Amino acid sequence: MPVLDQLLAALAGGSVEIVDLTAPLSDRTPILRLPEPFANTVPFSLREISRYDDRGPAWYWNDITTGEHVGTHFDAPVHWATGRDGEDVAQVPAGRLVAPAVVLDASERAAADPDFLLEIDHVRAWERAHGPLPDGGWLLYRTGWDARSGDAEAFLNADENGSHAPGISPECARWLAEETPLLGLGVETVGTDAGGAHAFDPPFPCHSYFLGAGKYGLTQLQNLARLPARGAVLVAAPLPIVGGSGSPARVLALVER
Repeated sequence: MPVLDQLLAALAGGSVEIVDLTAPLSDRTPILRLPEPFANTVPFSLREISRYDDRGPAWYWNDITTGEHVGTHFDAPVHWATGRDGEDVAQVPAGRLVAPAVVLDASERAAADPDFLLEIDHVRAWERAHGPLPDGGWLLYRTGWDARSGDAEAFLNADENGSHAPGISPECARWLAEETPLLGLGVETVGTDAGGAHAFDPPFPCHSYFLGAGKYGLTQLQNLARLPARGAVLVAAPLPIVGGSGSPARVLALVER
């Protein structure tokens, strides 16, 4: 049987499951908030054009307003200064949008400490248990943060000292981006960096190192708890916005059951 026929049969029979990792996109979707004097993105919004009425009797449609980096979204290299000469989101090869993925679960540590940072030793321990990081694949960093997605204040978790959300240390971010064969990093938080990453050296190291290395980011993922530690195939589908630094994306995982 041809490979694609086998895949379709597995999907129909339930031996391969499609898991949606995408957060619903609405005007309640949490968005990153930068302090003054930095400019911020607009939240997502819908404006009705017509809905089976005199503006259009047989159809319903809307205009949308959103930022490139709102909700579950894809970061292209050109999004960051270190990747300014790299790909925009329309230039990302289609062949890189389907890739293997592994899940590193730090949800218990993040529940105990919202400022928890993943270190190289944590990744090395994961590799000893589950095997090497995938060549040309994604590291999906599970922190349990998706449970907060229905409450923007809890999701951003900010106080007078800034946001408190788990992330990756600068040393680990550099190592993952520059010394492993990963294609990209996916997270459940509002961005690929920790809530306090503005104070790191360099600031926002996941953005700096991954995008500077020509790699990619995915944010605000959900349902990582439904994926195995290794063996999933990730499909990341951003809009091919010409000149775009990123795009809201539908992110799906294929999982063999």
